[in-house]
Amino acid sequence: MINASTPLDEILALAHECSCSQCNHGCKMGSGILAEGDAEAIALFLKIDKKRLEKEYLEKILLLNKQLLRPKLIRKDRKPYGRCIFFRNDRCSVHPVKPLQCKVAMGCKPYGEELMIWFMLNYVFDRRDPESIRQYASYIDSGGKTLPGGALKDIVSDSKRLKKILDRDI
Repeated sequence: MINASTPLDEILALAHECSCSQCNHGCKMGSGILAEGDAEAIALFLKIDKKRLEKEYLEKILLLNKQLLRPKLIRKDRKPYGRCIFFRNDRCSVHPVKPLQCKVAMGCKPYGEELMIWFMLNYVFDRRDPESIRQYASYIDSGGKTLPGGALKDIVSDSKRLKKILDRDI
């Protein structure tokens, strides 16, 4: 069972059970958020510097009050989704060094949603940022799912502090 504190090596083993070449849906409809070290690995793989990678291949997004990078999307008809810039000829052109989110949470796994939530809790959500906590609370309140160990009471165990954060007193 996947929980908020499942170690990365266990997550990668679960994620490996379904390779992205089996459906490529995630690559056709979006791209993975970069985790620490992903940009450097991709730049090295492409034999370009990180600055060029960011300028030509990556875009900034804001999620749970955190600015993140992801591969640019090739959009059609001004749609909010599109093909990952690295998805070419029906395959990932940076597959050996693809972003961690792509390794972990893209694909057709029966527990894919749990892997996405695990990635969000471990690589996007900032437990120290009150605004991130409020946005995560809003996600949960609107029907978003979480994992064992990922409830607000698990993240901010002091109920008075959590109330202050949610009331915007902190």
